[in-house]
Amino acid sequence: MIRIEDLSHRFQGAQSPVLESLSLVLGEGEYVALIGPNGCGKTTLVKHLNGLLMPTAGVVSVDGMSTGDKRRITEIRCRVGMIFQDPDHQIVGMTVEEDVAFGPGNLRLAPREIRARVDRALEAVGLAGLRHRHPHSLSGGEKQLLALAGVLAMDPRYLVLDEPLSSLDHASRTRVLDLVKVLKEKGITVIHVTHDMDEVARADRIVVMDKGRIVADDAPSRIFSRVEWLKALGLAPPYPADLAWRLRCRGADIGAHVLTMEQAVNAICALRQTGGIEERFEEKRIDEGGL
Repeated sequence: MIRIEDLSHRFQGAQSPVLESLSLVLGEGEYVALIGPNGCGKTTLVKHLNGLLMPTAGVVSVDGMSTGDKRRITEIRCRVGMIFQDPDHQIVGMTVEEDVAFGPGNLRLAPREIRARVDRALEAVGLAGLRHRHPHSLSGGEKQLLALAGVLAMDPRYLVLDEPLSSLDHASRTRVLDLVKVLKEKGITVIHVTHDMDEVARADRIVVMDKGRIVADDAPSRIFSRVEWLKALGLAPPYPADLAWRLRCRGADIGAHVLTMEQAVNAICALRQTGGIEERFEEKRIDEGGL
């Protein structure tokens, strides 16, 4: 597991810490979404998971190895793979397959093993047909998939996604999220920083940050039932959860744990069959732009 204990971080010259007395445990095979308003410290936190940043105070350990132990930092970085928002920061090869082979090659693996890892990673992200292309001739979305392939070729135990899907089209985003599900089933822990609440709804846990602290850590259904609290933080819940909240405010309760449109439709239809919707709205008007 990854264990974070009383982590604080203050950048040099800053008057106040970005992270303050933060503790968190990330277990094997979990899909954890990390959300919060801009500037709350999400990226600073995940950069501590493989030693890109070091704590000002506290301890971060990966499978019992402290990120502060310089003798173990290479092993930690092999175990914790990271994908950032800008893929250009992670591309180093002259061709797609050369870029994916860069990481395994630095592990001094046998050429046959490197080739096998490259082939698996490119196939997983859908770039097998572009293996001989120059990386900088790829689209933004293809570059992001290439960055992901490079990390997957390292066979990480933990995968950190720091808002990497914002540049992908719907098909590519769906492919990555489906791949995340497969990785989770294989026991890989996924930590996903995102502002897309529809992506968040797929997670096992949601960790909410605000002003450098963790303010909530719970299942998606419980987090998204607190619509007013989320909006006060500047976060927009998934539309089905927001719809359920607005209906509840108008007297038609379809449940507090609605996360998908299918769940919302089924709950509304069930309430409508009992006459619940009509009764509650008989003397109320729905404002333009409302429900």
